[in-house]
Amino acid sequence: MAEFLKPDLCVIGAGSGGLTVAAAAAQLGATVILIERDKMGGDCLNTGCVPSKALIAAAKRAQLMRTAPEFGIQAEEPKPNFGRINDHIKEVIAGIAPNDSIERFRGLGVNVIEGEASFVDKRTVKVGNEQIRARRFVIATGSRPMVPPIPGLAETPFLTNESIFEQRRKPSELIIIGGGPIGMELAQAHQRLGCNVTVLEMADPLAKDDRELTDIALRHIRREGVDIRSNTKVVEVKKKARAIAVDVEGLDGQIETLVGTHLLVAAGRSPNVERLNLDAAMVAHTNKGITINEGLKTSNRRIYAIGDVASGLQFTHVAGYQAGLVVRNALFGLPVRQNRQIIPWATYTDPAISQVGMNEEEARQKFGDKFRVLRWSFDENDRARAERQTDGLVKVLTNNSGKILGAGAVGLHADELINMYAFAIANGMKIGAFTKMVSPYPTLFEVAKRISIEFYKDKLDNPLLKGLIALNRLFG
Repeated sequence: MAEFLKPDLCVIGAGSGGLTVAAAAAQLGATVILIERDKMGGDCLNTGCVPSKALIAAAKRAQLMRTAPEFGIQAEEPKPNFGRINDHIKEVIAGIAPNDSIERFRGLGVNVIEGEASFVDKRTVKVGNEQIRARRFVIATGSRPMVPPIPGLAETPFLTNESIFEQRRKPSELIIIGGGPIGMELAQAHQRLGCNVTVLEMADPLAKDDRELTDIALRHIRREGVDIRSNTKVVEVKKKARAIAVDVEGLDGQIETLVGTHLLVAAGRSPNVERLNLDAAMVAHTNKGITINEGLKTSNRRIYAIGDVASGLQFTHVAGYQAGLVVRNALFGLPVRQNRQIIPWATYTDPAISQVGMNEEEARQKFGDKFRVLRWSFDENDRARAERQTDGLVKVLTNNSGKILGAGAVGLHADELINMYAFAIANGMKIGAFTKMVSPYPTLFEVAKRISIEFYKDKLDNPLLKGLIALNRLFG
């Protein structure tokens, strides 16, 4: 008779979500098995968030050299060395890797098993010669780059986020298929590092974000030289002697051939489900990922799914948030329900774009005209003026009583500015709470107080209120 390992929790996938579950559960005294077939840290550490932000940071330094004259400093055209930039990226990854390492997690008491996990039945997972029958399972296998069915692509060398950070030579003429956050971040970074970049997007670039915000960011990216082609279909890809030819079709139906030295495919993500044998576990799934309820449980009550594999918002911090909910429910039986409205996100272009809660289009669909849109431009912020980065704004949506429905920002440090609004929405705060805060001068977050005052501006125009103020002054 086969011997089973019987932990409290078996976590499949050692990306950000899986690592959070495993560490938290082990520190709370649960017995935990963690299975990983590839690198600890998953996509975020090795091929996603960390290397991309390290590359963006290098590109920003190059751009600062070009824009120095605005501050009275002589400009110097940067000379990027892609070999040394690659070293920088690897150093950043190496600095973070010990936090995600097998050694650290075994030190926490987690039984880390390296290998491919596959369900045998509703209660059992097999890894090599080991069979695991846990009280609860958590699937956190993440996602991978989606490769679209473009004629000729399979026969043509191309890059994805899993390979572009390995480049030690400059991709001088880079064509990018996909104008989402990954495509646009990498487009701007490579343009700043001396490449000529063209982005091909079937619909509108950065279409999932508020159009008013993305228009500002895209204007800056185009100004820096990136050729962004919206509503453009890729018809065929062909490998030439030392180049790659991409046939594209615009709205006018005309076919144009673009030629580049490198091709990057950034056309979305596919969930990593194929090798799990989910049918044996009676776990419902589609090509978008594993189907879960609001409590993160799959159709098999013993199994949870979190992160990119769970057909929802694909962000590292979402996986971490969901991991906390799973630990509470799986170990303590506490009722949990994920709340997507409290999840912020950011696109790390320059200027950055950020959002939490509803955007204006979503609010209009739900509330019609019964909500408020409050805006404040960076042009009226003294810190933004000192930094000479005034092209940006913060936008807040409220209902008529001041409840914050959503917020977005574009501009200098927009990725940081969104944190306070995420905090406010998560805690049910109204816009009036920001009138009570005192912000250091000069800081960007002074914008938040100015917006909160805007909410009350029309109330100050109320004749009755003006009369009460007048009476107060007369008899006060």
